[in-house]
Amino acid sequence: MWPSTASWSWWHPEPALWVLAAWGLDALVGEPCGPVHPVRAVAAGAFTLEGVVRRFARSPRALRFGGVATVIAVVAGTYAATLAVVALADRLSPVAGHLTALLLMATGLAGRDLADAAGRVRAALDAADLVTARRRVAELVSRDTAALPVPEVVRAAVESVAENTCDAVVAPFLWGLVGGAPLLWAYKAVNTLDSLFGYRTPRYREFGWFAARLDDAANWLPARLAALALVVAACPEGRTRAAWAVWRRDARAHASPNAGQTEAAMAGALGVRLGGPTPYHGVVVPRPTLGDAEVALTPATIPAAVRLLRRAATLVAVVGTAVAGALGGRWW
Repeated sequence: MWPSTASWSWWHPEPALWVLAAWGLDALVGEPCGPVHPVRAVAAGAFTLEGVVRRFARSPRALRFGGVATVIAVVAGTYAATLAVVALADRLSPVAGHLTALLLMATGLAGRDLADAAGRVRAALDAADLVTARRRVAELVSRDTAALPVPEVVRAAVESVAENTCDAVVAPFLWGLVGGAPLLWAYKAVNTLDSLFGYRTPRYREFGWFAARLDDAANWLPARLAALALVVAACPEGRTRAAWAVWRRDARAHASPNAGQTEAAMAGALGVRLGGPTPYHGVVVPRPTLGDAEVALTPATIPAAVRLLRRAATLVAVVGTAVAGALGGRWW
């Protein structure tokens, strides 16, 4: 355990340091829970409630109301379940409570797994195995990948790394600083619901409306902090000014109010062009371009993006922990 904070009148580090430890655990070994990941339970509960809503909803308005109710139930249930698990462990002993919260928070962070997944795409490209590269990048993105050429496979991987700098690392880390494991997992529930239902398709236009809007709200500040961290992370390559310029110029061109932030910052930091026409469900969707094509997208762009991810995540972890420690506060 950390020393008592009673003698630290201006800094209360203990809760913040446990969140930092969770970030470090994820960076070193990845997500501890592996095949029994709690996200699967969140998704299963969401799909079950969707089935109940669709059985009774008889109008678009009822479907939208059911979608709102589903989101509230899943997010509140995830928060309550996480809080209960940590509280029960804490009743056994404070050490058990801290370790349980640590494992849950590390499981909610996915920086290492994101970097490893991007690395597998690069490895397949280096082996000239485009079929495998397409299959592996399909694990990261929702677009059609079966016919993507090499530069488009690289673009898909880099865009996923950029967007998930916020969704998989920065946002859950920051929500964990604010409210510990329960709030981190409430955020993960919001993000999972958006990935399941947040599509403007005939099936989910009404039911998924609230899931998409809540995810936008939950990521609004983290996305901008993540983009700023990516800008600073470009300093070793002397690309900070370029990353800043592209971020400020192109971020709002993206259809997503949040994904455009990190994708534009990443494009500027790497000197590449992201965005452009993208195939979804058999239809090529026009998307605006982000960044300037100073250099071509090649397999080597993927590890460069991962390096930026790691630097940005480290920056957010260190600065966020220091600020949270200075502000004090408890997990719940």
